[in-house]
Amino acid sequence: MLTTKKKQLVIKKNQVHEKDTGSSVVQVAILSTQIDELAKHLKKHKKDNNSRRGLIKMVADRRIHLKYLERKNKPQYNAVVKKMKLA
Repeated sequence: MLTTKKKQLVIKKNQVHEKDTGSSVVQVAILSTQIDELAKHLKKHKKDNNSRRGLIKMVADRRIHLKYLERKNKPQYNAVVKKMKLA
């Protein structure tokens, strides 16, 4: 689970402007952090199928945000993918 302080730190690192909390870049960053934490959890707890379902949902949601970003702003998409090491 992503704590409030960690989430605020991720938002600060990735925000486009000062009051940005919900742009696609920030959403992808938050989802990537949550996916990493949940993947660590699932390595320890292999039979936790409910969390596995949540992980699959988050990955799909991140993919949707990345497709939107690629369609709307290709240079920003490339920067996000490179920064997050997604591709």
